[in-house]
Amino acid sequence: MGQPRKRNPSRKRGGQKPKPVDLWRPVPPVPEIEPIVRTTDPTALMRSIGSPPLRGRSDMAEAHMWAVAEKASRLAEALAAAAGLLAEPDID
Repeated sequence: MGQPRKRNPSRKRGGQKPKPVDLWRPVPPVPEIEPIVRTTDPTALMRSIGSPPLRGRSDMAEAHMWAVAEKASRLAEALAAAAGLLAEPDID
């Protein structure tokens, strides 16, 4: 086995310094915000991939995951309504 190399302090590492970034440069305008539409089924994506691969009580885990998804959906709707971004329901 060879001995580890000793560092030579007189030798400097080559390379270019990163170019500074102008933090105050103009930015493009923000696009118009589209209204947020309520979902009719917040658990659709989770149901589409099937039950969780857990032994024993996967039905309980699935029920808890659905409950979390529904609660998150309600919270997102409340936040959108508070910000004035919730789409008005279509009345036909």
